Amino acid sequence: MSRSKVALAIAALVALTALTYLPALRNGFIWDDDDHLTANPAMTAPDGMRKIWSSLAVSRYYPLTLTNFWVQHRLWGLNPLPYHAVNIALHGLNAALLFVLLRRLNVRGAWVAAALWTVHPVNVESVAWITELKNTQSGLFFFLSLLCFLNFEEKTSRGWYAAAALCFAAALLSKPSTVVLPPVLLLIVWWERRRWQRADFIRVLPFFALALAMSLLTVVEQSRTIARAPKEWALSLTERLALAGKTLWFYAGKLLWPAKLTFVYPRWELNADSFATLLPVLVAFALGLVLWQLRQHKWARACLFGFGYFFVALLPVLDFFDIYYFRYSFVADHFQYLAAPGVIALVTAGAAWLLQQRLLQTLVAALAIAAAGMFAWQHTHAFHDDETLWHDTLAKNPGAFLAYNNLGAMLNIRHQYVESERMLREALRLKPNFLEAHSNLGFALTELGRYPEAEQELFAALRMQGSWSKAHYCLGRLYYLWKRPTESEKAFRLAILAEPTMVEAYYDLGALLQEQGRRDEAADNYRKAIALRPDYVMAHSNLAKLLVEQGKIDEATQHFEAALRAAPDVPEVRYNFALILRGGHHLDEAVAQFRKAIELKPATADAYLELGRTLAAQGKYAEVIQTFRHGLEVEPRHMVMGDEMAWIMATAPDPAVRNAPQAIQIGERLVELTHRKELKPLDTLAAAYAEAGRFDDAARTAREALALAQVRTDTNSVVAIEGRLRFYEQRQPYRLTGP
Repeated sequence: MSRSKVALAIAALVALTALTYLPALRNGFIWDDDDHLTANPAMTAPDGMRKIWSSLAVSRYYPLTLTNFWVQHRLWGLNPLPYHAVNIALHGLNAALLFVLLRRLNVRGAWVAAALWTVHPVNVESVAWITELKNTQSGLFFFLSLLCFLNFEEKTSRGWYAAAALCFAAALLSKPSTVVLPPVLLLIVWWERRRWQRADFIRVLPFFALALAMSLLTVVEQSRTIARAPKEWALSLTERLALAGKTLWFYAGKLLWPAKLTFVYPRWELNADSFATLLPVLVAFALGLVLWQLRQHKWARACLFGFGYFFVALLPVLDFFDIYYFRYSFVADHFQYLAAPGVIALVTAGAAWLLQQRLLQTLVAALAIAAAGMFAWQHTHAFHDDETLWHDTLAKNPGAFLAYNNLGAMLNIRHQYVESERMLREALRLKPNFLEAHSNLGFALTELGRYPEAEQELFAALRMQGSWSKAHYCLGRLYYLWKRPTESEKAFRLAILAEPTMVEAYYDLGALLQEQGRRDEAADNYRKAIALRPDYVMAHSNLAKLLVEQGKIDEATQHFEAALRAAPDVPEVRYNFALILRGGHHLDEAVAQFRKAIELKPATADAYLELGRTLAAQGKYAEVIQTFRHGLEVEPRHMVMGDEMAWIMATAPDPAVRNAPQAIQIGERLVELTHRKELKPLDTLAAAYAEAGRFDDAARTAREALALAQVRTDTNSVVAIEGRLRFYEQRQPYRLTGP
């Protein structure tokens, strides 16, 4: 095949990939995307890159994949479309590399095999799920490493050897399951030469060293992750062997007949005492022995190579090692992303050998690719969003307790707690010891005000796993709402102890301490929350309010500005920032922020009140009246706003603004509502009487207000009312003198 034809074949593969996965561009974020990207503190922290490369505290240890997410986050934020586009592009490149690799290995029907692999429905999970950038990116480096090693074998160039090792390291840093590459290299050497030499093992030894290092790190990482969950899969060696055999045939079956693909498959129950349980692994072992004995035949060598690659690539997920996901199921489509080419290429080459006529080969290949592509196109829609994904899972696997739990958690976020309770109780019916469901149910019951029931559920979770951070956090929220602050503080601190990166626990503990007047401790917790999540809007806002109380206006302003950069459409942040600006005599800027807060949330009476007060400070009394009228439409019984509007109507310097009859009407109503026991409405009514020329009534009402101020020893009010009383006694109205 000429270079131009190879280029055309590659372009066709990339186009086929793009067309098949086009619906994924309309998909959003789904399960686990928060852990890796959307809620990963490393994505926004100033030292995010250091955390990604030096810590296991930010998701799993996939530093190169997380670096990719970090770069993308800075390029387009949390718009899901570009992330999906990157995944699709990488998968298309992998299909092209697989084609080149199969051609290099002289595998018959290389293009068809690569095309079937790229559109195969089992790969939808890897391509349409943003988190599985781990697969598409590690696959890119995995295939590149194989090609570089083949070039080294052919040309004995150290440059190609170094490139192969470098690509392998990049694959490992993208996803540790690529540790299978060294035995794959040996398998390829055997395929090409039909034997191994001592030099082959020596050349591959550095690759094994890299694989061993990453394997040890992964074992540590997974053991830490598994330690945070109940011991749910203490499997014997016999059970692991049985699971390995069943898993192997399951994956092969899904490749040959991809029906009823689902995000979470039923978790198998095994009877280790039954011979039938071990039958799949025994059949696989026997098949391997037979093929090895017949390896002098070309077809047997091809089967050994194809099935051998399939087995080796699946080794990390064949249940010999504990993986956190095994809590939910022992199999998942994305686990066989790199393994699938072994079976697909073998079947494709076998079909090409059986169907000797070129036209028939083309027709069968086209039909197979079209059928797989259409199924993949359809399956891609299941990954549109969390709700779609979990309902699709339940339609195919009604026993998926994880789906019920995650739907319940999603409904909690939407504040649909009654529906959430129903979902979570079904999850617990299916799996009574599912601690996440106990925690989520405890949260829902807390929000429903059923505190004793919520406490019972959260205690149930902690009995299963005493260091479960989410249960401690939910207990903190429960006790906070239950007015048990000491227990709330203790629970929040235990949550932080169990998970030092739990941003919400720092924030809620800060809010609790702030209510108790422990400002320095509250500020410290807000700062810790911000350090973990620099765009945490409410932490910035609350910290800013604390700093204002401490007189640190400049620092408070910085935090309000940070909150506005992170969330310009949160009205509460703009409202609080406007108060700070007004306190610093930046009146124009304060007015702009109050107006924006009202625009974002028109039904906020206090925003109208403070805007009116700020306009009054500028002497814009006509605008004050207009603002107060709008505010009273939102909340007609807002007594403070009504009183201040009547005051402006009675005392404004501009006669066009003054309206004595309405000021008197409002003032008399407020005085009656307060039973003549509040001095501010009395003072306002006195000014309104004076504006109407009723000076005797004004003086009498002012003396009444003065008496209240004297009883309350309100010196400032006494001085102010005495000054206005002199105006009334001289038969003069009181006027505001200016801003």
